[in-house]
Amino acid sequence: ASMIYEPVIGLEVHLHLKTQSKMFCSCSAEYFGDGPNTHTCPVCLGLPGSLPTLNRAAVEKGLRLALALSCQVPEFTQFHRKNYYYPDLPKNYQISQYDRPLGKGGFLEISGHRIGVTRVHLEEDAGKSLHPSYADYSLVDLNRAGAPLIELVTEPEISSPEEARLFLAHLRSLAQTLLVSDANPEEGKMRADVNVSVHLPGTPFGTKVEVKNLNSFKSVQRALEYEISRQSQLLASGAEVAQATMGWDEVAGKTYLMRTKEGESDYRYFPEPDLPPLYISQDWLAEVKAGMPELPRAKEERYLSLGVRAYDAAIIALEPSLASFFDATVASFAGEAQKIANWINADIAGYLNEKTINIEQTALTPANLAELVSLVDSGQITGKVAKDLLPEVMAGVSPAALVESRGLAAMNDTGELRALVEQVIGQNPEVVAKVKSGKTQALNVLLGQVMKESRGRATPELVRELLQEALGAQV
Repeated sequence: ASMIYEPVIGLEVHLHLKTQSKMFCSCSAEYFGDGPNTHTCPVCLGLPGSLPTLNRAAVEKGLRLALALSCQVPEFTQFHRKNYYYPDLPKNYQISQYDRPLGKGGFLEISGHRIGVTRVHLEEDAGKSLHPSYADYSLVDLNRAGAPLIELVTEPEISSPEEARLFLAHLRSLAQTLLVSDANPEEGKMRADVNVSVHLPGTPFGTKVEVKNLNSFKSVQRALEYEISRQSQLLASGAEVAQATMGWDEVAGKTYLMRTKEGESDYRYFPEPDLPPLYISQDWLAEVKAGMPELPRAKEERYLSLGVRAYDAAIIALEPSLASFFDATVASFAGEAQKIANWINADIAGYLNEKTINIEQTALTPANLAELVSLVDSGQITGKVAKDLLPEVMAGVSPAALVESRGLAAMNDTGELRALVEQVIGQNPEVVAKVKSGKTQALNVLLGQVMKESRGRATPELVRELLQEALGAQV
């Protein structure tokens, strides 16, 4: 019998903090896309005699995330030096946190399953080495050196590749809502490494493998699926899994060996002598708490209480730009919130995906969306007309003005519609004959013709009634 191996998954996530300056100096932390080494100073270049000063905004953002994840925050926290030698680490040590992180023992709940967060701590990023294919040397860009980071480590409690992807999506949503980080993997502002092992249910955990270089949530999921299957096949064939650090090859869709088992590197952690311990008073924590926005979980609950379906509530609550747009639209709409949700998650989502933009990059206003949905809701225009108008409404035009100027108001006048129905019946004798001989499906052909003649302004239900009436009780 084939045995099913269970995966054990843990994540290590780095989030780039959304601050104006770096972690320990006043250089700009907004360097994405700027020329190499244009945002550097004696502190982040690691020049002798330069001294770090702690960025208060970075600490507050770290505290926001720790509190949102229900972590315990210590009375005082301390920075340590983590020593290692690397070309893009100018000081030859990284200022990080060791045994007194900013937060520990928190959790994030994904569809009813609590995933433990071991720790949340602050540290500085290293620079970036580039290895051009055209040269036999490497280049280093130190714009990123000293940039403020949060490192978050989960407990090994993630049960599937899909859950790992969802955890990252929820964490990104939280970080964006709290204005802690832009958290977009495309710009390297959210990076995840995964640890994964497999074992038979009821037996001890297997040997873990770490996978690095994952630059999207989708690649996290794919790399985990690949590793789980690779490790399961090894064990099933009687071989062993070697402890290793793997890279992920996005194109080939497989992991490759970077380095085999290495002991716990001796980073020689010791307290950073140039930074005093940081005391976190209850007053300061209370102030941070008071400034926290509504979190995605609370948003979702609020949407459910407005009568929005669970599926739609979850999608909108998870995307901060959609959530604020949804809230503003619902505020100026008299009908059910679900009707707005339908438009946002179907037609508007389709439009945004096609153009690969988010809702803030369009000229759509909450007032115009509310107006469009109200026009349909009150029967002033048909759903078909509304869908046709959407691209122009997305471009900032008032739907009421378009309906007015193009004469697109719904044809609710029975007399006017009856004349149109009679005309179509007169023009299609062979279809009418089919309907009368009992082929009721043929009625849809006539319905389509009437809709076309009315430029989508006729209400389909009313047209169907009038056709049935005109063609007698046979239908």
